Amino acid sequence: MPDAQLPVEGGTLPGYLATPSGTGPWPAVVVIHEVFGLTDDIRRIADRFAANGYLAFAPALFQRGPKPLCIVSAFRALASGSGSAVDDLIGAAEALRADDRTTGKVGSAGFCMGGGFCLLLADRGVFDATAPNYGPFPPAVGVPSRSCPIVASYGARDVLLPGAAAKLERGLAPSGVARDIKEYPGVGHSFMNEWKTPSAVHVVERIAGVHHSAPQAEDAWRRILTFFDEHLR
Repeated sequence: MPDAQLPVEGGTLPGYLATPSGTGPWPAVVVIHEVFGLTDDIRRIADRFAANGYLAFAPALFQRGPKPLCIVSAFRALASGSGSAVDDLIGAAEALRADDRTTGKVGSAGFCMGGGFCLLLADRGVFDATAPNYGPFPPAVGVPSRSCPIVASYGARDVLLPGAAAKLERGLAPSGVARDIKEYPGVGHSFMNEWKTPSAVHVVERIAGVHHSAPQAEDAWRRILTFFDEHLR
């Protein structure tokens, strides 16, 4: 079950809210989950942002009906640029920006599908900085040519997104936007995630190069927190 309800226009948005210790206000981060939904791993990621002084909210994007239909709807939103998932993410950012506990600065951090939403919304004025991690290029925009400040991480062995880091760098370079785009040798997709999948999926994961890799994950975390400290504080 979702752990919190964030007040948004027209109702509430379920999700997980991680609050830093001490007294705010703090900058905020919207943590955008991958296709597995709001998992304990996503909660762990939100907790890590909170431990570093960010009010972190991870919206549950698959709560409007049966999960398979919600997944289809989310990918349609990536393809068209609009839909309930987009509305939810914009609503989350607006709610956090208006929250007395925050400084009004709001970033986003997404993983796989969530990284795609980071890229989709990167130039819409929704977020002050964004961190797409192995995010696919949303069909609605393709390779972005404009963005808010962006720190992006990809794996060189990611068979799902070959050459994505170089493509993103080429797309954004003419704009001069502040950016830190890195491809990590020797790792594939989802190298920052620590979720546990059914054993039947393990073979597919090995073929696709999907696995957690602690050294690269820690370096990506260092870059994200350094970049967010520069652009959200």
